Amino acid sequence: MSEESMDTEFLVVNTKDKKDKVVKKPLRILIKKSLENYFLHLDNSKCITNLYQLMLSELERPLLDIIMQHTRGNQTRAALIMGINRSTLRKKLKRYGMN
Repeated sequence: MSEESMDTEFLVVNTKDKKDKVVKKPLRILIKKSLENYFLHLDNSKCITNLYQLMLSELERPLLDIIMQHTRGNQTRAALIMGINRSTLRKKLKRYGMN
């Protein structure tokens, strides 16, 4: 499935502006701000070599948690929702101690 055809309408976070008005922000904007903050506070003496894996683990853990709650622990349904193989789901659950 291409990114253009994916429904991301509900991947938003509601925040409030200075006037207490509710503002919907897409998840990608919040992720971008988090990354900007990460690089802003990064000690330049450290060599970054695992940022991709770090970002995946920060996203995967809550994703797996919520999907497993939504499916009431049904790994077959969870894997189907995620669009991955059930054995791949089991490996990911094991990685995060969620099995």
